[in-house]
Amino acid sequence: MSSTAAPSARTRLHRLPDRGHHDFATIAAIVDACHICTVAFQWNGSVHAIPTSHWREEGHLYIHGAKASRLLKALCEGEACITLARVDGLVLARSAMHHSMNYRSVVIYGRFEEIVDPEHKRHSLQRFIDGIVPGRWDTLRPIHDKELNATRLLRIALDEASAKVRAWGVKDDEEDLDWPVWAGVIPLQTHFGPALAEVDSVVQTPATPVLK
Repeated sequence: MSSTAAPSARTRLHRLPDRGHHDFATIAAIVDACHICTVAFQWNGSVHAIPTSHWREEGHLYIHGAKASRLLKALCEGEACITLARVDGLVLARSAMHHSMNYRSVVIYGRFEEIVDPEHKRHSLQRFIDGIVPGRWDTLRPIHDKELNATRLLRIALDEASAKVRAWGVKDDEEDLDWPVWAGVIPLQTHFGPALAEVDSVVQTPATPVLK
């Protein structure tokens, strides 16, 4: 059952509502666990969905890009829908119709707002970089004002959002339980491979990225 009431009609879950969550803690944790979100929007009479990197600051999801970006221009003018998902395991049942996946997903609705204050932009970009590799920002060549001016920063509140989670084993029909085939969950995990340095890079051990 949903942990809290849906904040709006379009975030109410109609299919498998027992997997739904609308509390901020669950939604924020899934946003933090994903490196990529997909942003859907309308532009010139057509619907588009573009994947992009994101990060979270308190109650907002942030994205960034070039000022000339079609995506960012469109998001400043109309509504958007953002989706995020992580697959945590393959659920193999005794029947093809009961195979499933363990997953965490979020859908967010609303309008983006642009952040124009230079210090806010600089601070947010630092949080983005350090959220991937802690402490890396302070080791980098400082951003030039020209680069900052050419970058657009948008954010959307997590006020109108819903999460959907499956995190359990096989649910076969009782009459199938004696069928002689393996059933269970195969976990899916993310791991980092060995760092591959550029030939002209400074010889040093890179910081450990954040495993999401």
